[in-house]
Amino acid sequence: MEHKLTKIHKNRSFKALAAAALAVSILSACSSNNGTGNRPVSSSPLPSATVVDEQPSTVYYEIFVRSYFDSDGDGIGDLKGITEKLDYLNDGNPDTQEDLGVGGIWLMPINPSPSYHGYDVTDYRSINPDYGTMEDLQELLDEAHKRGIKVIMDLVVNHTSKANPWFVDSAKNKDGKYRDWYVWAEDQNRPVSGASAAGSGNPWHSLLGSHYLGGFWDGMPDLNFDNPEVRNEMKDIGRFWLEKGVDGFRLDAAKHIYEDLLSDKSEATTSKNVAWWQEFRKAMNEVNPKAYIVGEVWENSAVSVGAYLNQAFDSGFNFGLGESLVNSAKTEKDSGVAFTLERTYKLYSKLSGGAFTDAIFLTNHDQNRVMSQLQGDPDHAKMAAAMLLTLPGNPFIYYGEEIGMLGVKPDEGIREPMGWYAGGSGKGQTAWEARNNNGVSADNSVDSQNNKETSLLQYYRELIAVRNEQPALQNGSIREYVFGNAGIMAYERLTAEERVLVVHNLTGKEQKLTLEANREGGNYTSILRDLSKLAALNGAELTISPYSTIILVP
Repeated sequence: MEHKLTKIHKNRSFKALAAAALAVSILSACSSNNGTGNRPVSSSPLPSATVVDEQPSTVYYEIFVRSYFDSDGDGIGDLKGITEKLDYLNDGNPDTQEDLGVGGIWLMPINPSPSYHGYDVTDYRSINPDYGTMEDLQELLDEAHKRGIKVIMDLVVNHTSKANPWFVDSAKNKDGKYRDWYVWAEDQNRPVSGASAAGSGNPWHSLLGSHYLGGFWDGMPDLNFDNPEVRNEMKDIGRFWLEKGVDGFRLDAAKHIYEDLLSDKSEATTSKNVAWWQEFRKAMNEVNPKAYIVGEVWENSAVSVGAYLNQAFDSGFNFGLGESLVNSAKTEKDSGVAFTLERTYKLYSKLSGGAFTDAIFLTNHDQNRVMSQLQGDPDHAKMAAAMLLTLPGNPFIYYGEEIGMLGVKPDEGIREPMGWYAGGSGKGQTAWEARNNNGVSADNSVDSQNNKETSLLQYYRELIAVRNEQPALQNGSIREYVFGNAGIMAYERLTAEERVLVVHNLTGKEQKLTLEANREGGNYTSILRDLSKLAALNGAELTISPYSTIILVP
């Protein structure tokens, strides 16, 4: 995804970029307030000649197909079910208020797999029969595109299923075509020892007298990307889905292509990973240069994530930000995210030549759900949503987050059926997994929240509508704005043409604030949007009600 103001700079040296990244990271670390929210009340406005590095964005919605909506009554969600629910996500009419208004959806794995989750693929060019057919996918793509919704899919290339025909052949035929498609310790004279970089113990697994590498578990043998045939196959698979009309990919386990063991964690290994993903990106550009590619690089280090933004990914998921936002909502304190993001984005812009868009989220399918982390507090949930949906980048909403679904690990507990009905049953309700986490109740279902003005669902709808209407919120960069109040999080969002000030009162008490005098470009003089409808601005004196967000303009 290209920025409006900049283009990708080619022929950059990765080592030089890494060194620059490290320098910026160290500078940021030395300057950070460590999340205390107690920095001095001062501001260093950017020079008026500063070019604003915009991040054109849209809101994405992550869907676990099995749990979403069932079109045929078998209790399992499917592609036709998602098509039926597209109007809930975005009906294509900006004048209506009954839809969420998202601009993209991320489908968790839709390929055939022996597991409920689908992250161990047996056939990369087919659809899981539980979910439907290729024709069902085509209908979903067509209907989504009519409504202005992009569709990206999970692409799992780090490993396959143990039941994948490639692996079955690899295990049985030491002289066969597929033997070297996987990593066999005896073939490579590697010791059967070490700890998995994915954090799941010993990554070597015994089969038919040999040991294969499977960093996540024995059912997911790792592919050997040192083999050019493997790389070519995965590039061809990516092109296959783009030619079908998919708008891009979420790349699972992106940093583990070569980072198999804890001992592999190094700059050299990162360089190999980045080189592969650059190779992949170049191949995808042959089909669709505008395909959106977002990688799962589960790191809190901006330097580690930023390396992949150099002609490889458009975005890397911002795991550190998600933790900070949930923590701010829970503790009712500013965690300094604007301060951190402002500096992080300078780094990302440098690494990517300005061609990055952050991928921001609260939680996803691998983490305890937001509402469970917030102990079911609806005010805290609203503040988490408000922070997420007023920050730069592509916000990702995990299905059910907008209604406050609960869910804690094990993984099945955070991927339970979407709560459409207060009674727990009705047309299209999935039922593949028992709701052990009380994920759906009378209070957190679409049915119960749909027409309730104060519901979390309505709050999400309003926030996304405000974001979609205001270019500075949708595409703008960020600049910190300090009030010196630990319970207030504030930041400016800026495009080349406009700027707005976002102020969150994270606390349960009314707060009185004084706007900064002599702000570059003029002071903020009026309230553009008040989600509480109780705020007041009298000159430079701002009164903001508990657990609320306001947006001001000059």
